[in-house]
Amino acid sequence: MSLVVSPVGADTALRTALQDLRLGRYHAARDLLEMTGREWGLRTSRSNLLAAGAGEPGIFKLWLDEEPNSPDAAMMWARVLTRAALKAYRSGMSEDVVGSAARLAAKAGWRASELLPECPVPWVDKILLAQLPYPAHMLDPYARRRQMPWDELPGGRDQGMPHLGPWPLLGEVDARHPGNRGGYHAMRQYFQRVRSTGAAMDFSCWMLLSEPPNPELWLLAVYALVDKFRTEHEDDGGATSRFWQTGAVGHYAVQAYTKWFAQLPPAEYPWASMADLSHLAHALVANGETQMAADVLRAMGPYVTAQPWKDVNKILGRFTDWMDWFLTLRASTLRRWPLPTPTPTA
Repeated sequence: MSLVVSPVGADTALRTALQDLRLGRYHAARDLLEMTGREWGLRTSRSNLLAAGAGEPGIFKLWLDEEPNSPDAAMMWARVLTRAALKAYRSGMSEDVVGSAARLAAKAGWRASELLPECPVPWVDKILLAQLPYPAHMLDPYARRRQMPWDELPGGRDQGMPHLGPWPLLGEVDARHPGNRGGYHAMRQYFQRVRSTGAAMDFSCWMLLSEPPNPELWLLAVYALVDKFRTEHEDDGGATSRFWQTGAVGHYAVQAYTKWFAQLPPAEYPWASMADLSHLAHALVANGETQMAADVLRAMGPYVTAQPWKDVNKILGRFTDWMDWFLTLRASTLRRWPLPTPTPTA
């Protein structure tokens, strides 16, 4: 089976839209978002991949100039500006450049919210912008009217989550789409980048103490464990692989398999997050849960995302190409757990 390294997976409509964007056209993206409509989870993930995969992000500004009252065009322009502000900050650009980019992104997000108030995506972008070194409550147009301290959960620290953060922004996401995958991963990334790896792990585990509102969120702890591995072993120069055999990895990987993947109808595999499937397959096979891993790998088909395979391969000191490593693991896992041969009917 050939290998396609792509976050899009089998979502052919999204792939067509990305190809159109790379040719300097936005019409397929416009049609895709119109077709996606108010499927908020799909709208969040598809818009994120469109913003990340566009060859020239300015194509969204052209779309917005031509359709200034389009909620889809405004949302996409806000997503592009949010990515640009984060990139400027992480690449060490000047405070003036980062501040200007942040203001433009926030303004675009407010406009997108005005055009479609029930859409969670602009609020997801606000959580992402909270990673920047500015008071995060400035991103919240309702900050002054909130009753609780801005950066605490309702009920304060008695809720079992001690870390301060942009909780009201996540609350606004939940009010529009409970358990929005993009919103919760943005919150995990906030804790990872602004607080610590431990805070991101605390957030992910705390979320899973009770049944999350969206089964996709069972993957939060798996992502947090990958970040923990990077942080703890990046400088090991050939780190032990025992990290992946621990009970914590097995617990959260099996939990994600049974409570998310096993409940997913096969017809919905093309719309599942390819990053989620890749992270789950890696955690399962690395922890020895190869039968479950085989199911996930079959659902992935020929597709895979580079992470976590690429970084884990590098940190463990395997200097062969990560794709060779992945193909070897996939082939051996599927050979060990082939699909049962159907019984012939009379």
